[in-house]
Formats: sequence, structure tokens, C-alpha cells
Amino acid sequence: MERITKKEYYLGIAKAVAQRSPCLSKNYGAIIVKNDSVISTGYNGPARGIPHCIICARKEANKTHKSDYDESCPAVHAEENAIINAAREGISTVGSTLYLWGKVPSEPCYRCRRAIINAGIKEVIIE
Repeated sequence: MERITKKEYYLGIAKAVAQRSPCLSKNYGAIIVKNDSVISTGYNGPARGIPHCIICARKEANKTHKSDYDESCPAVHAEENAIINAAREGISTVGSTLYLWGKVPSEPCYRCRRAIINAGIKEVIIE
């Protein structure tokens, strides 16, 4: 049996994390890896204590562009949640790598890009 690559391994974990997402529209999972160890995970969904959506406000409003996301969707992005979860535990993300998996692969939005930069994450790998 051939061993999978580390990239495949970490993206597989991010895919499993995405399966926790309650989002009705898109499911994303993110993991942050530092020194070859997973230090944090996150998936897209509403903020803690906020109920999950019953209908997708973005779909109902026929909003498809990324810029429409903030005004019509209560979700926190997977990348943001992974960064926030690390911070909640006092774990530094400086010098780490973020792996992002989505049913529809997509680059991080501008808001997440800024958070990734400020968190000191050095690389983002997407599938």
C-alpha cells in the first residue's frame, strides 16, 4: 500500500472537518498545521450560540457573489473559525500552513485573506 502525501493527509482531515458544517449552501473545512501537527480546525457555520439557518438567505435573495456574503449570511468562515479556535486556546498560528477543503474549491475571501495575513499563516493550500 502506498502512503498518501502529507498534502493529501491534511486535506483529507479538512474534508472531514467540512462535514460538520451546518451550512445549507456551501461546506468548507479548514485546518491549521504547524511543525507537522494539526493545531486547530474550523468549519463554516453560524457563530457560537446562534441558531443554524433553516433556509439559505443567500439563495433566497439570489445572491451569488462573494461580496454579498457578509450582508445576507450569518456564517463565520472555516478559515476564520480555525484562526479563532487557535486563539481561544492560546496557540500561535505564526509560521503555520492553513489547509482549506470545500465541495467547490475556492480561494479565501478578502476578509479571510486579511485574517490569514494577520494571524501569521505563511501558506494556504486549497482543494
